[in-house]
Amino acid sequence: MIPDELVELCKKRMEPYPCEGFVYGRGPVNPTLMVVGEAPGETEIHNGIPFSGRAGKVLNECLEYLGVSREDVYFTSSVRSRPYKKVGHKNRAPTMKEQIAHAPILDYEMEHIKPKQLVTLGNIGLQRLLGKKYTISKVHGQLLHSPIRRLMSLDTNEWVTSKEEYAIFPTFHPASIFYNRTLLKKMYSDLDILKKILAEK
Repeated sequence: MIPDELVELCKKRMEPYPCEGFVYGRGPVNPTLMVVGEAPGETEIHNGIPFSGRAGKVLNECLEYLGVSREDVYFTSSVRSRPYKKVGHKNRAPTMKEQIAHAPILDYEMEHIKPKQLVTLGNIGLQRLLGKKYTISKVHGQLLHSPIRRLMSLDTNEWVTSKEEYAIFPTFHPASIFYNRTLLKKMYSDLDILKKILAEK
């Protein structure tokens, strides 16, 4: 789906940063949902399947609750390689420089996949598309209609706004419940809202 030359370009752009592996987005064109996460974890970079690790199991339960099959979802993320800490080699959130390095891939997907509904998970996916003024604590569970950010060009770190407007539904990242179990109730309240939105499409 993504041109090989674009993948190679983004891999080269990521070379200065402590990241490893590469995971392609996966799913159909014109999906019911496009899920935008932050970055793959250790499980994903070994099997190449987005959201197949511990957080992916929670996400699968969320999709089942919505009545949506994984086959009807396009899975992607802000960064395609696993960012890790230099000490301990553990997962970490991607930096803005890393998001910019991989931005052309998500930009390409947004242009060609044509999702009916975007679902962003956590702050990274949300802010990659809408900017830092949006936080998950303030807008989770709300249906937003907005243009999204895309990289102006490969030679700049500046963002521009898309001409198209997208339907964006932010909710918590499934991994967040491992650190804060109280978010699980909020997440399912968001899913109840999303279920109604999908029923009207």
